[in-house]
Amino acid sequence: MYHFKPLVFVLGVTLILPALAQQGSKSNAAHSIEAALRGGESAKALELVESELQQYPRDATLLALKGIALSRLGRDKEALSAYNSALNISPDYLAALEGAAELEYKAGSSRAVPLLNRIVKLRPEDPTSHAMLGVIAYKQHDCATAVKHFRVSQQLIGSQTSALAQYASCLIELQQPEDAVAIFQKIQNLQPEDPHGRYNLAVAQLSAHRAKDAVATLQPLLQAQPPDTDVLDLASSAYEEIGDTPQAVTLLRQAIVLDPKKPRYYVDFAAISFNHESFQVGIDMVGAGMKQIPNAASLYVARGILYVQLGQFENAEADFATATRLDPGQTSGSVAEGLALIQQSNLDQALSTVRSQLKAHPKDAFLQYLQAQILFQQGADPDTPQFKEALASAILSTQLNPEFVLARDLLGNLYLKAGQIEKSIEQSRHAMQLSPTDQEALYHLIQALRHSGKDTKGELPALVKRLAVLRQESRAAEASGTRYRLYEPESQGTEITQPK
Repeated sequence: MYHFKPLVFVLGVTLILPALAQQGSKSNAAHSIEAALRGGESAKALELVESELQQYPRDATLLALKGIALSRLGRDKEALSAYNSALNISPDYLAALEGAAELEYKAGSSRAVPLLNRIVKLRPEDPTSHAMLGVIAYKQHDCATAVKHFRVSQQLIGSQTSALAQYASCLIELQQPEDAVAIFQKIQNLQPEDPHGRYNLAVAQLSAHRAKDAVATLQPLLQAQPPDTDVLDLASSAYEEIGDTPQAVTLLRQAIVLDPKKPRYYVDFAAISFNHESFQVGIDMVGAGMKQIPNAASLYVARGILYVQLGQFENAEADFATATRLDPGQTSGSVAEGLALIQQSNLDQALSTVRSQLKAHPKDAFLQYLQAQILFQQGADPDTPQFKEALASAILSTQLNPEFVLARDLLGNLYLKAGQIEKSIEQSRHAMQLSPTDQEALYHLIQALRHSGKDTKGELPALVKRLAVLRQESRAAEASGTRYRLYEPESQGTEITQPK
């Protein structure tokens, strides 16, 4: 994840004063004030402008000049008050808009956004305003908006690595890795000795399925002593993608030895074990990880998935139950995703195995859930016998274990697909009662309420906001463990400045 220093929007006299001159002043002293500002005599300019304001207190040009003088004297609160007074008189006064936007942005205030949007409306191609809006949107985790503004300001931010890194990070999040590669390559060219920039470029290359390029990019970082464990993990993924599994395993084992407390590395080892049908090897490694970090829910999810592949359903159910207890808000989606991955290898075989187990254990809630999940993953349409069987199994699973959150989530989704909106709402609410941070249930509830058109209590805005907060918290919680973690390059060039 990136953590950026505050950016400063530098607005000089060369940008502000031409706009002021176009407005005209009721006082001939305006030229003297401008001359003082151009000459760096801010105190003299303030004295002159205050004298003129005694005669013309509602002159927007004079008020904007006062704002400039006060800002240069470091009296930002007073400067902002002067700019706002000018805007009360002339709402679209560009000089005052720019001055106020600069100060609000500098202070990290959300009030900068409407000011910048007004500037963009007046000057649609203004790169500085777009760059600032891009940075603000990035900090608000609104990557779609950030990318839109960064694209307009590409020429301006072309040498400013922090803004470029934010742009590329959002491109990764929006599943546009090829575009991100180009931006990260530019950063690498600007800072060739920065290891974080090199690592980020490799992340983008691997995301774009350019694993050979990622391997080449990472080679200098792999020579470091001691090597960075995140670099080892990323390189392991790249080597696995190009088919060099022995090297992938070697690097990942090295990462685990150097940092045995990071769950992600064990999960990645489990993934390699799964891909090569070495399920017991993966189970053993994840078990070793549990001794180091016994409360990591992701390890129980990973081992449970491997147990399912071996047909050890009781062990799998026990691991999933433990994972849900340790992290009820995040586990359901991880389990479903993992089961889907397993089932994609051979859906028919997986279903056959589960059904054979159900003959001996027909009242096993977990097996009923698995059957429903596999049938659903096979893509059964609501009118097909397979879908109806999935629905029946999910219903039975919740009846056998009323507190089985995974089954509630699946049942809510099945009802939603079948158009049984009220029942979907009921199941989603039940799941959220059991697990208040269950994002899957919350998402299904939002969708069901929208389809129903009966949001009589006006819940939707609050639910959507709640989901956004949960997703933001998830990203923050997972940042330290995610395989594709991006680093901020160490840089002193953090200002967005006007081209000269």
